Amino acid sequence: MRGPSLLPGLCFLLSLSEVMDQRSIAPCKCPPNADCVNGTYCTCKHGYTSVYGKELFTFPLATCEETTSSATTKGMEDVSRSPVPEPSQLQHVVEIFESLLTNNTLPGAGEKSKVASWATNVLQTVESNALETALKFPEQKIQKIHNSTVAIETRVVTDNCSEEGKIFSLNTHMNSVNIHCNDVVQENIQGPTAIAFISYSSLGTLINATFFEEANEKDRVYLNSQVVSAAIGPQRNISLSKSVILSFQHVKRKPSRGKAFCVYWKSTGGHGQWSRDGCFLIQVNKSHTICNSTHLSSFAVLMALTSQEKDPVLAVITYVGLGLSLLCLLLAALTFLLCKTIQNTSTSIHLQLSICLFLAHLLFLTAIDRTEIKVLCAIIAGALHYLYLASFTWMLLEGLNLFLTARNLTVVNYSSVSRFMKKFMFPVGYGVPAIIVAISAVIKSDLYGTPDRCWLNLDQGFIWSFLGPVCVIICVNLVIFLLVLWILKRKLSSLNSEVSTIQNMRMLTLKTTAQLFILGCTWFLGILQVGPAAHVMAYLFTIINSLQGFFFFLVYCLLSQQVRKWFGEITKSKSESETYTLSTKFGADSKPSESK
Repeated sequence: MRGPSLLPGLCFLLSLSEVMDQRSIAPCKCPPNADCVNGTYCTCKHGYTSVYGKELFTFPLATCEETTSSATTKGMEDVSRSPVPEPSQLQHVVEIFESLLTNNTLPGAGEKSKVASWATNVLQTVESNALETALKFPEQKIQKIHNSTVAIETRVVTDNCSEEGKIFSLNTHMNSVNIHCNDVVQENIQGPTAIAFISYSSLGTLINATFFEEANEKDRVYLNSQVVSAAIGPQRNISLSKSVILSFQHVKRKPSRGKAFCVYWKSTGGHGQWSRDGCFLIQVNKSHTICNSTHLSSFAVLMALTSQEKDPVLAVITYVGLGLSLLCLLLAALTFLLCKTIQNTSTSIHLQLSICLFLAHLLFLTAIDRTEIKVLCAIIAGALHYLYLASFTWMLLEGLNLFLTARNLTVVNYSSVSRFMKKFMFPVGYGVPAIIVAISAVIKSDLYGTPDRCWLNLDQGFIWSFLGPVCVIICVNLVIFLLVLWILKRKLSSLNSEVSTIQNMRMLTLKTTAQLFILGCTWFLGILQVGPAAHVMAYLFTIINSLQGFFFFLVYCLLSQQVRKWFGEITKSKSESETYTLSTKFGADSKPSESK
C-alpha cells in the first residue's frame, strides 16, 4: 500500500523525531527494497523509487516501488541467467512475459509515456530472448509454444537458400508471416540463423489505437488484431531485399465502411507509437487483413470507422450529372458518326474522345464501389486508369492537330497533316495509355483498388501514375494553345489572310481550350480536396466531373453551326415526311366516300 502523498510538516517532524529517539533502542527499520542510512533514514535501492518522492525517508511513512524500466530489465536478467539447459527455456520466456503482465509493476493505462516505454522494452525483451533460445538449440529447427496470452514460433536455418524463391512461413494464433530465405540467411554471420514470430493476445489493450497519431479526428480508430513481432537473429538490424507478408486475423469482423491500416510499433528513445511508414495494405476482407512491410518490427492492424456518413447530396449530383453526361456523350458520338458535313480528322479525334469518356463514366457509375472481390476491383481500377488516360491522350492529339492545322495556314500542306494524324493517332491515342497502365500493373499491381473504391491506391505515391501523365498533357496543351494563338495573331495581321479559315481556327481553338479547362480543372480540384476547403472542393469536383459529357456535347455539337444546320435539315425532312404520310393517309381514306 502506498503511504499518504502529503503529510503536514509538523506530523512528519514529530514522526521523524520519534524514530530518531528510538535509534538507541531499535535498529533502522526500512522496506525490503531500501537501505538504512546512518541508522536513521531509508533510501531506495538502485532501480526503485520512493512513492513519497524523497530520496531519504522514514519507514513506514513511505515505501519503494520498482520502476518500469527496471522491471523489464529484471525480466531480461532472469531469462538470461536462467539455468535451464534445455528447450523448455522457451516456456521460461513465456513465463517471464506473463509475470511482466501480471505483477504490480505494470504502468497505469492513463500514463501513455510509461506505457509506451514499458511496451517497447517488453517487445524487445521477448524478441531477443526468443531468438537467443532458438540459437542455443539449433538441432531443434522448429520450436512452438502458446497459451492464452502469448504464442511463439521459432525456426533455425543452418543451410543456404538452395531453392530459388524459398519462403519461410511461421504461424501463431491465426496470424502468419512469410519471409524470403535470402533475407533470413546472413552471409556475414557464421553459424545458424533464427527467425522468431510472436503473437500477443492481450498487449493490444495497453498499446491501443490512442498511440496512433495519424488518426483523423472524425474517425473512430481501434486495434483490430493481435500485436505480432517478427525478428531475425543473431544480427537484428538488417535491410530486407524483399517485403515480408503479414496476415492478421481480425479481433472483430470488419465493418462494411471500415478502413484498415497496417502499422508497426515505432520506438524512439525508449518510447513508441504506431506508424504506417513502410507498411502497406495488400488485401482486407471481413475476417483477415494482409499487409507487407519493408522492415521487421512489431505490427498490428488498426480499423477506422468514419463518423461522417456519405454526403447524400454529392451522391445525387453524381448520379444525375453522370446520367446526363452519358446521354450527351452518346448523342455526340452519334453526331460525329452520322453528320457527313463535319467529318474530318478533328471529328475523328472528337469521336474517340467521346467514346473513351462515355466508357469511363459508365464504368465509374456502375462499378466504382465493387470492392467485395479484390481481383475484380483491381481490374475495374485498371480499366478506369486506362480509359481516363486515353481521354487525356486524345485531348493531347486534339491540341497537336490544332497546332499542325494552324501552322499550315502559313505553309500550305494540309494534306500531309491529315495523313500524318490518321496514321499515328490511333497507335498513340490507345497505345500510350496501355503502356503506362501495363508498366504500373507490373510494378505495383497490388495498389490497384482500395478498401473503399476501385481506384488507384494513394500509398507509395501510386496515384501519380495517373496524375503525372495528366499534368504533362495539360502543360503541353497549354504551350500548344499559346503557340496557336501567336500564329493566328500573325496571320490576322496579313492583308491576304482568308478570314473564314481564320475564324474557323479561332473557334476551334476556343472550343479545344474550353475542353482542356473542363477535363483538366476536374482533376486539379480532386487534388485540392484537403484542409478546410475540402468540402467545397469536393462539391466543385463532383459537379464539374459529372457534367463533362454535357459540356462536351454543348461545345462541339450545339455550338457548331454545321451541326445545328444538320439538325435543322433532319427535323425539316422528318416533318415533311410526316406531312406527306398524313396527306397520303387522308387521301386514301377520302376515295371510298366519294365513290359512294
